[in-house]
Formats: sequence, C-alpha cells, structure tokens
Amino acid sequence: MSEIRHNWTKEEILEIYNKPLMELLYEAASVHRKYHDPNTVQVSTLLSIKTGGCPEDCGYCPQAARYHTDIEGNDLMTVQQVKAQALRAKASGSSRVCMGAAWRNVKDGPEFDQVLEMVRTINKLEMEVCCTLGMVTENQAKRLAEAGLYAYNHNLDTSEEYYKEVISTRGYQDRLDTIDNVRKTNVTVCSGGIIGMGEKVEDRAGMLVALSTLNPQPESVPINALVAVDGTPMEDEEPVEIWEMIRMVAVTRIVMPETQVRLSAGRTNMSREGQAMCFFAGANSIFAGDKLLTTPNPDVNEDMEMFNKLGLNPQKPFTKKVQPQTVEAEDSQYQPTGEKPKWSRPGHTIERNEEAKEKAKMLK
Repeated sequence: MSEIRHNWTKEEILEIYNKPLMELLYEAASVHRKYHDPNTVQVSTLLSIKTGGCPEDCGYCPQAARYHTDIEGNDLMTVQQVKAQALRAKASGSSRVCMGAAWRNVKDGPEFDQVLEMVRTINKLEMEVCCTLGMVTENQAKRLAEAGLYAYNHNLDTSEEYYKEVISTRGYQDRLDTIDNVRKTNVTVCSGGIIGMGEKVEDRAGMLVALSTLNPQPESVPINALVAVDGTPMEDEEPVEIWEMIRMVAVTRIVMPETQVRLSAGRTNMSREGQAMCFFAGANSIFAGDKLLTTPNPDVNEDMEMFNKLGLNPQKPFTKKVQPQTVEAEDSQYQPTGEKPKWSRPGHTIERNEEAKEKAKMLK
C-alpha cells in the first residue's frame, strides 16, 4: 500500500498511469479507502468575484483581455454580494467557497482590503474559504491567513515543459514561489491542472511529479478537463475522453494519498456513471453551482440527486483541518508594505496565442 512519498519519478507515474484500467482502479480505490471516507465528497462553490480583463495570455482562458470571447467582465463584487452568495451556497450543501479574481497577481490597496473583508465574512459563516487571486507575496499570504483563509488555489496547470506552450506572460517558477509563500502560513495549498490542452501523457505525469514532490504535498488537487471556449487559442481542442479523467484521478490519488482530489471543470460533459467511476478512483470533492468562474457546470440539484443515488454524503466544513481564527482589520499584525515584486515575464511567443489575439483585434 502506498505511503506518502515525495520522490516519485515520471517513469514510475507513467507506469501507474498505463496499468490496465481495472487494476489501476482497484489500487486507487484501496488507497482512497485507507486515507478517506469513500462515501464522503466535499461540495465547494466557485465564485468569480472579479471577471474578465486579465492581462495574462493563458491559452485556455476566456478571461484574458487579449482574446475575443463572450465573457461579460465585471468589477470586484461587494462584501455584501459575496456574503449573499455564500449563504446561498451553504444552504445548498456547500462547505467551501472559492473566490476567484482575474488578476495576474495581488496588489496591495483597497481592492485587496475588500477581499480580506470577504474572507473574514465567509469564515464567520462557518465555511471554508479559498481564494485564487494570482501570484502572492509572503506578506500578502500572511494577511490572508490572518483574515481566516482556509486554502489558496494556484494551479501549476501542466508540466514545466508544456507550460511554455500554454502561457508566455509568467513563468512556472512564479507558480512554485507563490505556493512556497502560502506554505509560510497556516493556509492549506490547492494546486492542480488541466488535461486536454494538447499535452502528452508524459506532461500529465510531469505535472504530478511537480505536485507530489512538494513537501508537504498540496492538501487539495483539482483535476480539470479543458472546456474549449470559442475565441481562445484552444477553441479547437478535442474534449478528453472520460477514461483519461478516470486515469488521471486514479493516479493522483495513488501518488498523493492524503490529498483531496477535486473533480473540477468539464463535469458537464461527464455522465453520472463516469463521475461515479471518478469517485471510486479517489475523487472526493466537486464544485457545485451552474458556473465554474465562466464555464458551465452541472446544477446543484442534479448533483444532490447523483449523491443520493450513489449514497454519497457532503463533507462537513473543517473536517480535515480546524477552522482558522479571524483577526479583524484593526487588530492586524501585518500591514501593506507597498512592495512591488518582480514576477517574471518570459516573453517568448506562442503561435496559437498570437493568432487568437490578432483574430480578437479584427472582431473588436
């Protein structure tokens, strides 16, 4: 039986990935049962608190300002709007609210202060709070922790090698440095990636090497299937087959036994039977609600119906780790430092990203 290891190699992970499916499922389900309750799945709600207008060029993302998609941008939501959404999510069975802002990195100032207030507000509702706001410095991570943040999401997206084919406006090391900054606090790490972006199986294994060799491993790993959005550089990518999602979930479960594996984007294209196999293979978290930031997602009532059929129970908040304490703004030990961190801009060109940008200019 697999114990926690931080020295997985790409070859070992590929060997697991390519096992006969039934053998792979049996091994993954055995690991899952050793470390988790197989009938409990966390339900999280993802909320886009600031949509569109992002300066990055991520090839999969409809929120990049340089591409022409049908995304309606909006300014940062108010604390009251977020509280209302969180209460709605809680009433429908969610134990975690994940707030996403289409920023390259966090900048000190009124908007970040507003996000900190959102974190305080949701933590006081007895819900886990997660944020995905781009790159953060150590001081910013500490301010989020002090407000009561439970988790910070910063996906690696893919392997370091293939990353250069997806994004040119930031480097892979920036992702790892942000995770490292979060690790200097008591906030848990949520980091995963996307399959179906044209990468090879070796790249999927490479991403799992990068995640599993972190010590400690991320408490949470989202596995997303690309949702190809018109206007993005990846609009023509074929959807991944359900078998690939099942394999990816199973391998993630085996190499990161204690981690919560999150079945994330792409669930609308999955049958209930396919999702059931993902749960059997070790997925123990889903995102509920009709949207995942900007892409469609199954309705929460459909999910609850599926849970009933499968005998699954929603996980209660703070099951894996105690609730963080919230420190009010006026009692904060950490103040904005006015730092201007030098996050990298590799500056290479990605042909399909440039083509999508030119096409957008013609359509505007």
